[in-house]
Amino acid sequence: MTEHIAQTTLTSGRSPVFSNNGMVATSQPLAAQSGLQVLQEGGNAIDAAITTAAVLNVVEPQSTGIGGDMFMMYWNENEQKLYGLNGSGAVGREATWDFFDSKGLKDMPETGALSITVPGALDGWCTGLEKFGSGEMTLARLLEPAIDYAEKGFPVSPIIRNAWVHQTEKLKSCDFSRKIYLPNGSVPDVGTIFKNPLLAETFKKISVYGKDIFYRGEITKKIISYIRQQGGLLSESDFDSMRSEWVEPLKTNYRGYELYEIPPNSQGVTALICLNILENFNLSSFGYGSVEHLHLLIESMKLSFADRDSFIADPNFEKIPIKSLLEKEYSRERKKLIKPQKASNFNPGNPLNSSDTIYLTTSDRDGNVCSFINSVFQHFGSGITGSDSGVILQNRGFGFNLDRSHPNCVAPGKRPFHTIIPGFVMKDEKPFLSYGVMGGDMQAQGHVQVLSNIVDFGMDIQDAIDSPRFRFLGDKNVAIESGVPDHVLDGLRGFGHNVSRAGGYEGFGGGQGIMVLPNGVYAAGSDHRRDGCAVGF
Repeated sequence: MTEHIAQTTLTSGRSPVFSNNGMVATSQPLAAQSGLQVLQEGGNAIDAAITTAAVLNVVEPQSTGIGGDMFMMYWNENEQKLYGLNGSGAVGREATWDFFDSKGLKDMPETGALSITVPGALDGWCTGLEKFGSGEMTLARLLEPAIDYAEKGFPVSPIIRNAWVHQTEKLKSCDFSRKIYLPNGSVPDVGTIFKNPLLAETFKKISVYGKDIFYRGEITKKIISYIRQQGGLLSESDFDSMRSEWVEPLKTNYRGYELYEIPPNSQGVTALICLNILENFNLSSFGYGSVEHLHLLIESMKLSFADRDSFIADPNFEKIPIKSLLEKEYSRERKKLIKPQKASNFNPGNPLNSSDTIYLTTSDRDGNVCSFINSVFQHFGSGITGSDSGVILQNRGFGFNLDRSHPNCVAPGKRPFHTIIPGFVMKDEKPFLSYGVMGGDMQAQGHVQVLSNIVDFGMDIQDAIDSPRFRFLGDKNVAIESGVPDHVLDGLRGFGHNVSRAGGYEGFGGGQGIMVLPNGVYAAGSDHRRDGCAVGF
């Protein structure tokens, strides 16, 4: 790993954070510090991840919470094994295509009660804790910091307020959201102490009674009652049926590094498809950030998105050609479609005929490493708070398609296509990198760009995260961050790309990562686009 640090040619001016005992990297300092304290008190990587996620529920209310879903990969050092967990919920059993058709809808509702799916996050937290928890920390202990910040409040930062203020109208649409998240009728100012005592009470009840009170108890009843009043379709039996699923992570080898992703209904396979295509090009022969370098990245991303949008759905309902999509021969055929100096639009391939929130990562003194992502989808999800629970409910139902011929078409009890993905990289069968990049469609693109920065251009984890990114927007449209020179943008336009200049985490996500060095030392990075930090001891 030392050669990667030595070879870095482009630096952000910031260095990774190093530790040999344990680390937390996430998008908000209060959450990172809370997770670190769990590690210092003897907790392990999953203990710290749950505490960090719970605090993020409070301090980044627009992004995450137990009203959303989660995915996780966990390296268990004792077993020398990487586990995957799918903590995503399904649409209700009353959510038929005929119902939405009878409403005259051609697309799923983006907000409101009909966009809500069963929240899987809390079940995922508890499922992970039951299997991998240290035994030193109870769920009640892990929720203490979140309860404390919800009761006593936390100061709102400029980045969080900026995301919050753009959702004012959405929050006004729900009485409980308006009361809780627009105190005094408006978004809290920067530096204002924001409190959420109703969410604190919900966490207190979960501390005593466990997840059952949320999925099959008094909290369930009031959330469902309110959803039904708002015209939603979820029922108590839908909540009662929530079960997280242990899954086998998918992988591909990229120049000797194996990237692992959660299988569908997650978009993780998108990053794997893209890397397989990129492996056919000698990226390091181009200057980093050159027109030719970015062109190949963008075109490869387009190809992988064409397959993503055509094939990814809930595998419990649809047969997805995953094995064929990840064949190296398939990637070689797809690579032939890329023209050296011309932007193209691509159709999905035919793989059967040939041989893509908050993110956090934790590690502990015993070598366990956790890659963890949790989201309510768009900012403040559906806009609906579940009665007086203080819990914002996700709008993940918006991820469904209403084309009856599409694999991702809505159906009762089906899980929607998911954008959130944790990433995990192995080298020589050992953990090398636990990382993620938040931001919808940006996530798979971020996984590819960060890993390529490390593997192809020798960057350390901090530089790999901080370096300017692009975002493919569909067709020939691509946004590129400030930091890429104007002449490069002009060159891409000359190739036929419709390039726009943009910046900030709203467009390019927020990344976090922990590298494991050969001597067992952790090197962590945290994105300058967010409030977060990497902390260790």
